Amino acid sequence: MARSWSRHVVSRKASVNQHRLRCGRVVSGPSNGRPVGAIRIAAAQTPEFIGDLDGALVWMIGAIEAAAAEGAALLCLPEGFLQGYLTTEAEARRHALDLSSPAFRAVLDQLPKAGPMVVFGLIERGGERLFNTAVVVERGVLVGRYRKRHLLKGEACFEPGDGPGVFTVGGLTFGVSICHDTTVPAAARQIADLGASLIVCPANNMMRREAAELWKDRHNAIRAERCRETGLWMLSADVTGERDGRLALGPTSVIDPAGKVVAQLPLGAPGLLVYDLPLVAVSEKSDLM
Repeated sequence: MARSWSRHVVSRKASVNQHRLRCGRVVSGPSNGRPVGAIRIAAAQTPEFIGDLDGALVWMIGAIEAAAAEGAALLCLPEGFLQGYLTTEAEARRHALDLSSPAFRAVLDQLPKAGPMVVFGLIERGGERLFNTAVVVERGVLVGRYRKRHLLKGEACFEPGDGPGVFTVGGLTFGVSICHDTTVPAAARQIADLGASLIVCPANNMMRREAAELWKDRHNAIRAERCRETGLWMLSADVTGERDGRLALGPTSVIDPAGKVVAQLPLGAPGLLVYDLPLVAVSEKSDLM
């Protein structure tokens, strides 16, 4: 399966409009690498893979390799990425993976053993229960998981998770919120209270076309509220494409603690967003609260 990458490397000083106007790989900032005191994070805006685990794996491996080539320490992929965002119980149950199973072990075994820590969405089976889960994997090893807590009405086949997930990479502590979780102020506050500086948000907004057009700016507006309330950064990754009268545009973005979208991939196109997150500013997040 061929991969086509649109890679965007954006320093914290680059504006959204600057890199939207360009095509292909965009580099802004110091020519000799990331700024001093920064950690490089990445997010992939991907096609949708419905029941195509092999196709999703090929794409994810390519994204990990591309992020590693850019020196990223952390990579986020969308909600439900591995098997697709499946919300009917029969489909979800058919494709769900137990994280202790040989089948999931086989997935981990295929991932690169070097490169960034990766956060990606999947449908998890826990006994007879199903969860909308984001796993955190480093060099092919499962570090942890977060189960979506705030479910939509259309996600009745899933059980809600029972707590926030917070992880650390390269001096950066981050929490995970899956898509609709970011509409709940208390969820973001819990992540902040656990000492995180960044919310990582796997999302999947494949919507009916009219809803997709209506919501294309609202997603970031809601996420920006959480950033302003908590003083946290947010990194999101979403799907893109069309299916059965539905449309996914993204967004895949970085939002700063003031609620400003400081980097974003062009809507409607797969790509890899890479951003230099200033650790000095991260350590001073309380000043913005």
